[in-house]
Parts: sequence; structure tokens; C-alpha cells
Amino acid sequence: MAPAARVEVEVEGRRLSLSNLDKVMYPAVGFTKGQVIDYYTRIAPAVLPHLRNRPLTLKRYPNGVEGQYFYEKRCPSHAPEWVRREQVQGIEYCICDDLPTLVWLANLADLELHPSLSKVDEILRPTVMAFDLDPGPGAGLPECCEVALILRDALSQLGLECFPKTSGSKGIQIYVPLNVEGVDYDSGSKALSHALARHLEAQHPKLIVSQQRKELRKGKVLIDWSQNDEHKTTVGVYSLRARERPTVSTPLAWEELDEPAALVFEAADVLERFEERGDLFAPVAELRQELPAL
Repeated sequence: MAPAARVEVEVEGRRLSLSNLDKVMYPAVGFTKGQVIDYYTRIAPAVLPHLRNRPLTLKRYPNGVEGQYFYEKRCPSHAPEWVRREQVQGIEYCICDDLPTLVWLANLADLELHPSLSKVDEILRPTVMAFDLDPGPGAGLPECCEVALILRDALSQLGLECFPKTSGSKGIQIYVPLNVEGVDYDSGSKALSHALARHLEAQHPKLIVSQQRKELRKGKVLIDWSQNDEHKTTVGVYSLRARERPTVSTPLAWEELDEPAALVFEAADVLERFEERGDLFAPVAELRQELPAL
């Protein structure tokens, strides 16, 4: 077998050896590893503010989306010495603070980026409260959009602003920026998100479910509040997804939820949207909001 072709590049003063750039990662459309690296390089100004200082779980697809994948919490031992590593609860994570690290991750076929909802220096303090709206059998994006608007109105009544993004898969995710001191998971974001999911389930029993049990989910949308936990991660904004096509978890303007059929975006679409609109998710990294008492 011939040795894998490698290309030596310099990214912001760091030397990287990129391999197998023509390897197909998404066979249905011929999207290659080189295109994965190109996408992450070009979207870096948007995605890096949402990754900095956060423990990152890698989800690697060495043989593309149709092959085996694996999660990797511990930063690989072969990482370049300039890749930032931080010990968090006994695990040494990679921290993606800069473009060279992002390119290195893309070269590892880390197609999906799963950052923590906390920053490394205060892992027990979430900077965001997240809701994953996941359609059950017989439901889809239209129902997710309906639930997203219901959830937005409920959060607004609590004095909280929130921001939507596609999951890049089947659903919609709603992020509530916090970015303040004194918040924790158990009595803060997890407790409030769970209470709100149960409240909305009681108000809309034919549309919303707050429990994971499969038998309850037919034709309904699960408001998954359980991601609000220091031990969990959720797919990051601007991350590629390991679907048939190179879809992306894409930030949205609220008015776009009026057209659910138009809410599937691939890498090229997202680059164009960022160029035209900037980072619609920027407030999630900046806006300071206090959680109300339960």
C-alpha cells in the first residue's frame, strides 16, 4: 500500500502535516477531507469564539460518515505540543482556541465539534442554558419550529432572550446565554430547563414531551433539557454533522422558523450566510442574563 500523501502547511506560524486531502468523507456528494478542512478554515472567525476555553469532545470519522466513528474526550497523545490541553475532572481535554488547532482537528477527521456548555476554568458554571428540540416519529422540523416559538415566548416571560440554531440533523436547538457568576447546573440551568419543559408539556400535551421514553414520543417533540449537565456536551454551532450530506448546525434568525422546509444548510450555504449576515450566534458568547429563581 502506498504511503498516505501528505501536504506540509503553515497556519498562523504553526507547521501542520495534512494527509489524505482527497479522501471522501461524505460519499453521497463526494465531499472530501480537504473540503472539510477548507470549511473549518473559512468559518473559523465565526466558530472560534464559541469554542475558546471550552473542553472539547472530538467525534472522529477516520473513514468518513459511512464508516466507524468514535468519541474522544482525552486529547490525543500525538497532538502537537502547541495544542492547548487542560485537566478537567481528571481528563486532559483539547481546547480549541485558534485556527491551527481547528485545522489540526479537521485533519484528524473530527467532523463534529462537541464543546462543553462551561469554560475550563469554571466547569461547574454553565455560560448557557440549552434546549434540544428532537422530533419523534411522525414529527419533524415544522413541529420543532412550532415548539421553538412556544419556548421562546415562555423564556421571554421569564425575562430571558434566546437564540435558535438547527441541530444540523433533525431538530432545532435553543440557547439561552447566561455568562454571569453564581450559576450552577443542578439548582440552576438544569433545574429551570427541566421545570420549563414539564410546564410546556402540561400546556401542550399533544405536541410536547419532556421525557426520553420512546413510547411517549410519537408525533411529538422532545424538549431535551438533560444536556444542561457538566458531564455532557452538545454539538457546537457551525459544526458539521455526520449525515449523508455535509449539513451544519446553523444559527438562525427567528423569522426563518416560518419556513421549516428551508432550514437545512450545508457547508457552502453556511459560509455564504456568514459572509452576508455575520455571526447570528454572537450574543450567545457575550450576552449576560441572570436566571430567575424557580
